[in-house]
Amino acid sequence: MSTNSTLTLYTTTVSNLTKTDPNPFSTKVKLAQQLTGGAIIHVTTVDQAKIAESAGASCITVSDPSRMPDPSLIKQIQASVPIPVMAKARVGHFVEAQILEAVGVDYIDENELLEAADVSNHINKHNFRVPFVCGCSNLGEGLMRVREGAAMIRTQGNTFVNTVRNVRNVMGKIRVLSNMDEDEVFNFAKEICAPYDVVAQVKQLGRLPVVHFASGGIVTVADAAMMMQLGCDGVFVDSDVFEYSDAYERVRAIVQAVRNYNDVDMLTGLNLRGAEGSY
Repeated sequence: MSTNSTLTLYTTTVSNLTKTDPNPFSTKVKLAQQLTGGAIIHVTTVDQAKIAESAGASCITVSDPSRMPDPSLIKQIQASVPIPVMAKARVGHFVEAQILEAVGVDYIDENELLEAADVSNHINKHNFRVPFVCGCSNLGEGLMRVREGAAMIRTQGNTFVNTVRNVRNVMGKIRVLSNMDEDEVFNFAKEICAPYDVVAQVKQLGRLPVVHFASGGIVTVADAAMMMQLGCDGVFVDSDVFEYSDAYERVRAIVQAVRNYNDVDMLTGLNLRGAEGSY
């Protein structure tokens, strides 16, 4: 899908859901679903945002190493690209989230890799109209974030090998849950420290009840395709991708890999054409 088509779909969805959907959480879940099958690119500058957008990113997320990005930078990036913009807030820092909502970001990432503002309490995401993204390393953690109002779950690792391990863990638990008898679900919910009603919903659906992306160490065509083949709905691509001289080609290749993750011949061609040292 072209950038213009994606933007039109997103804008139409925002307008229609705001007018017709009385449930803010279901609205936010549907907005997050617009990113399904896409690559979200971490950026730190306006130039990086422009590269990501021109290469076909479905969304960009503005990053700062330790806290909420400077609102002035977010506004500059919003003015420079037509695609949705996400920005990070520290865990529990509801005022950062209030500022980001006021700035007009499309999604807020309550990011556990930043230094936490409140180690005991996550943001009550139901208090906001902006969809939230939250990270997890296991199924129980992810479902707790959904109960708090997360419209997207980002299974996170601090390296690619950890991301693979955590995604496999989440998907494995979902498979186990899907094959359980109904009377086993309550004990399973207690074991993983997750709300019973959300666990029961996962069993019924056979997947998370919200969009599920992978993040952490994903910088190549093969990385992205592997996450998709493991069952994720999309990927976050680290800003490390911009350290390469062929950043545009690399991002473009990853975007195509997410869309064609089962086509090995295409993946091979993308690696040959897409980026130096992509393996």
